[in-house]
Parts: sequence; C-alpha cells; structure tokens
Amino acid sequence: MMPVSSENTVCDRKHVGGENRIRRIIGSSAFLLLVTGTLIGFNFPLGKIAGEAGVSPMIWALLVSLGASAMLLPVQLLRRRLVLPKGRMLRYVIFSALISFVLPNVLLFSVIPHVGSGYAGLMFALSPVFTLTLAVVFRQKTPGRIGLVGIGLGLIGAMIVSITRGAAPEAPEMIWIIVALLVPATLACGNIYRTMDWPDQAQPDGLAFWSHSFALVVYLLLLLASEGAVPLEQLSRVPWTAVAQGVVAGLTFPVFFRLQQHGGPVLLSQIGYVAAAVGLLVATAVLGEVYSAMTWLGAGVIALGIAVTIIAQTGGGQSRQGAKSKP
Repeated sequence: MMPVSSENTVCDRKHVGGENRIRRIIGSSAFLLLVTGTLIGFNFPLGKIAGEAGVSPMIWALLVSLGASAMLLPVQLLRRRLVLPKGRMLRYVIFSALISFVLPNVLLFSVIPHVGSGYAGLMFALSPVFTLTLAVVFRQKTPGRIGLVGIGLGLIGAMIVSITRGAAPEAPEMIWIIVALLVPATLACGNIYRTMDWPDQAQPDGLAFWSHSFALVVYLLLLLASEGAVPLEQLSRVPWTAVAQGVVAGLTFPVFFRLQQHGGPVLLSQIGYVAAAVGLLVATAVLGEVYSAMTWLGAGVIALGIAVTIIAQTGGGQSRQGAKSKP
C-alpha cells in the first residue's frame, strides 16, 4: 500500500502538471490566434449596427480605442507600470497608433455600411498575403511550408468570396470594394512595423494601452477639426452595442499584442482568417445578411486554411526566422 505522503506527492505533481499544460495551451500562439481573431470578428457586425443607426465611423473607431484604454488602465495602475512613454517607446506608440489603429479602423467602419459586415470582415482575410510579402522584403519571421499552405488556402477562399460578392446583383459600388482592399494593406504595414520596432523590454499590455491612448487623442483632434465637436451623444442610439464594442476592444488588444510578441507579423496577420469566418457567421445569424453558396464555399476554404495554420503552429511545420526579426 502506498504511504499517504506519497499519494499526496503524486496528486500534487498531477495537479501541477495539469496547470502547466493549461498555461502552455493558453500561452500558445495557436490559442492566441483563435481568441484574437474571434474577438475581432465581432467588430464587423457591431460596426454595422452602429453604422445603420447613424453613428459616425470616427466615433465608433474612437470607441474601440476608448474601450481598450479604459480596460487596460486599471491593469497598468495595479502593476505600477503606468509610466509615460519616451524615446523609442514614444515613437513606437505614435506610429503604431496611426498605422495600426487609426487608419485601418476609420477605413473599416466607413466601408461596412456599403459592403456589409461579412464582406468587410473577409477583407481581413487578405492581410496575411500582404503581410507575408512585406515580411519577405524586410526579412521577418516567415512560416514553413505547411504554414504557407495555410496562407494560400486562406487567400483562395478570400478570392472566391470577393469574386462572388462583386458579381452579385446587390454588389456595392466598385469604389467601396477598392477602399475595402485598403484595409488589409494598412493592417499589413502595421503588422510589420510593430514587430520591427518593438521596444526592448516593453510589455504587451503597456504598448497596447499607450498606442490606443494616443489613437484616442488623434480621433478627438480629427473630430474637432472636421466637425468642430465630439458627438458622443450618437452612442446613445445604440447604447448596449456601444458597451459590447468597448468590452470586445478591451479584451482584444492584450491578447493581440501578446500574439504579436510571440508569433511574429505573419502569424498575427492570420487572425484575419478567423475574424472573417466569425464575422460572416455572426452577420448571417444575427444581422440576417444573405450570401451565396459560392461565398460559403470560399468561407469553408478559409476555415481549412485556419486549420492548416494551427497544425503548423502545433508542430506540423517550422517557421523561418529572418535575420532582422524582432522581438
């Protein structure tokens, strides 16, 4: 018979081992990819509800940064990390805010009323291709063969969706499709910049907080310059949707910056595939948007690309690290 102390030791080891496995799963790039992409996928239907209620795209983009900053502020205070950025970190915060958040979000929430939330979400699925191209140019971390297959499948799926959407009788004007294509291009630039210029010893939560805080200031200045006021009263038209958007933003960016830190720009960009699938499902189930069978076929190919990407991240394929890759 095993002594009681030995039994306790075995139980303790199993408990610790279980906790370590959970931590490894939660901290893995594949898990962060799925969580971040899912959260971003909710932006599209929430943005459409706001747009249909007449909320300005600039106000809604401001709300995203406000939600992220508001939820990260207590964390920074409790950890005593609320220190004003300076030097390289200040530069990072400014450029990250402009390239990664202000420009893409204003574009995104401007096109959603014209192309639909599902289609706008699928534009995110093109960002891995733009990002991979820039990653090769700037010698950043790039995926192995299986990872590249996943990116290729996602691209094929996105092309199917774009072609079927553009050929539909209710298709939006071509100018809005072109503007929608600028979203993944700006996202790719942000993905590469945040990796290349990541400050030494910087924490993901701190970078997320200050980047969105600066973005918030930019939105306020743009609103004052263009409209002479900050019409926050517009949010009263969709109060619960606004609360949901703020919470989603606050949950998104801590994991977003962790994925950037651990996975690199190309893996991060593949949140576009997850976000596209989630956005399409929510737009259909909740908002009643209707898409053709070919669009759903494209979405299925995107989902296959996501699965291949996860396989590559869990050991099925090795990534290649460029000489200049950070952090």
